Amino acid sequence: MAEGIKIGSRLIGKNHPPFIIAEMSGNHNHSLDRALKIVEAAAGSGAHALKIQTYTPDTMTIDIDEREFHISDPGSLWSGTSLYKLYGEADTPWEWHKPIFDRARELGLIVFSTPFDDTSVDFLETLDIPCYKIASFENTDIALIKRVAATGKPLIISTGMATAGELDETVRAARNAGCKDLILLKCTSSYPATPANTNLVTIPHLRELFDCEVGLSDHTMGVGVSVASVSFGVTVIEKHFTLNRAAGGVDSVFSMEPAEMAQLVVETERAWQSLGQVSYGCSEQEKKSLQFRRSLYVVKDIKRGDILTRENVRAIRPGFGLPTKYFDVVLGKSIKHDVAKGTGLEWDMF
Repeated sequence: MAEGIKIGSRLIGKNHPPFIIAEMSGNHNHSLDRALKIVEAAAGSGAHALKIQTYTPDTMTIDIDEREFHISDPGSLWSGTSLYKLYGEADTPWEWHKPIFDRARELGLIVFSTPFDDTSVDFLETLDIPCYKIASFENTDIALIKRVAATGKPLIISTGMATAGELDETVRAARNAGCKDLILLKCTSSYPATPANTNLVTIPHLRELFDCEVGLSDHTMGVGVSVASVSFGVTVIEKHFTLNRAAGGVDSVFSMEPAEMAQLVVETERAWQSLGQVSYGCSEQEKKSLQFRRSLYVVKDIKRGDILTRENVRAIRPGFGLPTKYFDVVLGKSIKHDVAKGTGLEWDMF
């Protein structure tokens, strides 16, 4: 991790601005034209990467609309449908991948995907993607993780729902299978997630436990949580992205719009720039402001032989007189020569 991880043309690490990923997911609403517009909007917003997902309903589940295959949780965004139908609504057709990837690359975006089985990995390898992402729901699928790790490409894994023990198994499997460049994303697998359930203080602990780059897969609304995460050392931030939430889509409710993504890019880089290093004293930029400190000044005309008192000496701005810490020292001293009001005190005056 010394210099960071290289994905495409960018280095990812503490010495570089956060790597911002726009996740298209199913927000294309099964329109290739809309998908390409999302690519263009992501590039226009300043995001560094675009991510999609590679699966079919049949690689995710089986076509049953009852029992545990039917989503009945009233709190779910997808309640009332089956898993199979949901994935049929949200999947990105494989024949769209190349035009999406080509357009993203034309616009300078790094583009990659989340595979969900061996066939999707095999397919993505033909498209020469620079890295892979493992979704939270697959972070305990050791066979899949081994298959992806065997490509030797950087691997990004969302940690949602996983215990420390499960993550240990996952990380060991990835590294033993050939993964040299690993990024774990702190993630809360609820949609949308709440800031109170995000637990950003886990981020440095993740880094320490697994000695890898750590980022955030953020399902909260707005940019506040992502910006705050930078102070905990994240080097990657992933957010779902859409053209317009009002247009609908399987993930649109918790997705960012282009103006919000642009704000995220700017504000997370500002947060990163602000980290700096442990620093005390006057910085180079602050030197001009030293003159506005308080110092000891004569505030009434005084004659030779007069005594300095609280009436004729005060601590005021600017800062060209003696430091204020000497106020009690100079009181009662006799002045050697006349001094006009508005003169900064100096030691040779008494």
